[in-house]
Amino acid sequence: MIQRLLPISFLTIFLLGLSTSTSAQDTKVEVQIDSILSQLSTEEKIALCHAQSKFSSAGVPGIGIPELWLTDGPHGIREEISWDSWAPAAWTNDSITAFPALTCLAASFDPNLAYEYGRALGEEARYRNKDVLLGPGVNIYRSPLNGRNFEYLGEDPYLASCLAVPYIQGVQSMGVAACVKHFALNNQEKWREHIDVQISDRALHEIYLPAFKAAVQEAEVWSLMGAYNQFRGQHCCHNKTLLIDILKEDWRFDGVVISDWGGTHNTLQAVYHGLDLEMGTWTNGLTSSKANAYDSYFLASPFLEKIKLGEIDEEELNKKARRILRLMMRTSLAPNRPRGKMNNPEHLALAQEVAESGIVLLKNQNQFFPLDTNSDIKIAVIGENAIRSMTQGGGSSALKAKIEISPLTGLIEAFPNAEISFSMGYASGPPVYGKVIASPYDADSLVADALRKAKEADIVLFIGGLNKNHHQDCEGGDRLSFDLPFGQSELIDKITALNPQTAVILISGNAVAMPWLNKVPALVQAWYLGSQSGPALANILSGKVNPSGKLPFSFPKKLRDNAAHSFGAISYPGDSLEQHYLEDILIGYRWHDTKNIPALFPFGFGLSYTQFALSNFKSSTEYAKGELQLIVKCEVRNIGQFNGQEVVQLYVGKANSAVERAQKELKGFQKVNLKAGETKNLVFKIPLNSLMYYDEKSSAWTLEEGPYQIYLGQSSVIKEAQLSIELQNS
Repeated sequence: MIQRLLPISFLTIFLLGLSTSTSAQDTKVEVQIDSILSQLSTEEKIALCHAQSKFSSAGVPGIGIPELWLTDGPHGIREEISWDSWAPAAWTNDSITAFPALTCLAASFDPNLAYEYGRALGEEARYRNKDVLLGPGVNIYRSPLNGRNFEYLGEDPYLASCLAVPYIQGVQSMGVAACVKHFALNNQEKWREHIDVQISDRALHEIYLPAFKAAVQEAEVWSLMGAYNQFRGQHCCHNKTLLIDILKEDWRFDGVVISDWGGTHNTLQAVYHGLDLEMGTWTNGLTSSKANAYDSYFLASPFLEKIKLGEIDEEELNKKARRILRLMMRTSLAPNRPRGKMNNPEHLALAQEVAESGIVLLKNQNQFFPLDTNSDIKIAVIGENAIRSMTQGGGSSALKAKIEISPLTGLIEAFPNAEISFSMGYASGPPVYGKVIASPYDADSLVADALRKAKEADIVLFIGGLNKNHHQDCEGGDRLSFDLPFGQSELIDKITALNPQTAVILISGNAVAMPWLNKVPALVQAWYLGSQSGPALANILSGKVNPSGKLPFSFPKKLRDNAAHSFGAISYPGDSLEQHYLEDILIGYRWHDTKNIPALFPFGFGLSYTQFALSNFKSSTEYAKGELQLIVKCEVRNIGQFNGQEVVQLYVGKANSAVERAQKELKGFQKVNLKAGETKNLVFKIPLNSLMYYDEKSSAWTLEEGPYQIYLGQSSVIKEAQLSIELQNS
């Protein structure tokens, strides 16, 4: 039996953001921490372990220990919040660059961009004097109804790992701690505060933990946030299995475990089950109580009282204070800490590059796109999302963007000779957290105006989808339906009946039902694109940029085709107390492939304005640094007429396994830029430890002997293996 090493892609070996501290330097830091601890009173150490405001914990001014300042969010630095309320602080200098949401970054399949993305976030956080950035989110896309999927990196743990690692390295290269979240199994918003997740050890270790493990062991993340939900009867913010047994003992995490806001429920469990810093809202970390009651938190006065009574040894407090001081030594107390930057042209350019790299072309019948920028055609742009701000709303990831260029503005600027008209067609209400506010517009009038303009136009660009309102792509609640809201599907039917030259551009962080798909010649998945939404989308639709995004999660034809929903309510959303992940390891494309349930659009899928061909497949094994690797080679050729980028994906399967396995699993990918007619040779190096499965009987990772099937392609839909290789367990 072989004990598994970390299955991290060779794509992340550049390690741009890792610390180069030597053992001697680390020892020096620990000596300094011990010296500081010796100068602190018990009360001062307690103060380090809980919030003093919405987004800060106390320092020790008398000896030069600063406050610790935290900030949302994973795709931009949140505006300043008041000290003791969720109201904006009304600063005039806290507008920032809004980067595309993490689903868009995931769709880029580009670890190099992920590093630059993280570094730019780190620069903006550093400029705002923040010490901890609450991101990235790496919870796995399990259900298309999860309101928070737009903040995460898709359904595949390997892809999430490959992008989370450089993101974290980029953030921390600026002396700002990334805080990977939400650990673990926070895969829905409905009943998130208490739902108790029941899952096999195998699914836990193979699907839901790898991205967190990569963050800890490969990226050396400095902080981690616990989840709201329960796992096997304990809340995740003080869960012995997750935080002690796995995180701190098995993975040797030396950073700070931070509670989600209001995620702490018990002093003794918080003390002994792994929590270091309690953040929250009012008394005892709950969500309503008297103001300025931070001293009543579970890790505040109740913790102190139990130490004074001798019920808790003060060494438990020292452990937490030591971790928090270590975090400060890496951030606010670090020598030569880099200076930050905010709202500069480089950040806007990067936001646009990420947006362009992540936009996915899903359908392009008769080459509807690209559109000629010199044409004088009449274009009807229909849909609220053409003008709606998508940086606002969504919960804690809401942003105060200095610049946000709408899709409509981007199209008007990109097509100066076209006659462009606009109609909302439908309308939603304003984004209000936890509430649904009705639109003030008359729906029939909006539809009538849209149909009139569609009939008069040469082509229609319907820009719809979801938005950041409650019960859509928003924290605090899941979607109530798989369908598009506000009658959009019915509106698309009416528009296409009048003008079949109608393309749909979906702006969302989730898959949606598409009963109208066969009626439209073109379809684009555009995500939440941030500050440069308009120019990025226009560049894709005009062909100035060739689309290269790939879906980071599967789009099912209907909701029950999704693995979590196929088992009924006990699987999603649960019975309000428990839920059971009955699909086990077969999530996303693993489910569709293995159960022969075709997806509407599969994981890894995305079209281009050119075409690519793969050939000359070869495989072998070789030793590297004393470890056996699977080596796979192929050629990729641009056989079309446009320059473009392709993501070549490598999947591995194991037939006749001793345990149930997915037909195939993603184990490597490369994004390659090819001029028209150009050919490049690709080499994939796959550590054999990444082919292991988690054996529940021995609680260890096991590599099976025998033949493995190797699939190379441009999405997860590859019917036949190109290669087979025999592996020996030695």
